[in-house]
Amino acid sequence: MKTYNKLVRDKIPEIMLKSGAKPVTKILNQDEYTLCLEKKLDEEVLEYHQGKNLEELADILEVVYAICEAKGHTTDDLLSVYQKKHQERGGFKDKIFLIGDNQ
Repeated sequence: MKTYNKLVRDKIPEIMLKSGAKPVTKILNQDEYTLCLEKKLDEEVLEYHQGKNLEELADILEVVYAICEAKGHTTDDLLSVYQKKHQERGGFKDKIFLIGDNQ
């Protein structure tokens, strides 16, 4: 048996079945789920660094949304916090690199 031991998207077992595989799964409790989501975020960020493509960014976003909901927030809550921080502190489009502070 091939071992994966990782959180996968909801339709992956069904896709595996259709291809002739016999997936072995379990449903995680909330603490396990949150921990696995955090590991999945690290995995997806690493994959983005390796591939640098839009699909990997979408995977990161999927995990971020799932973490948000797992922690009891909505994606609207997340967007609201994002917009507030963006309004107060700006984004990164000006490409400013802070070298230091000459106080």
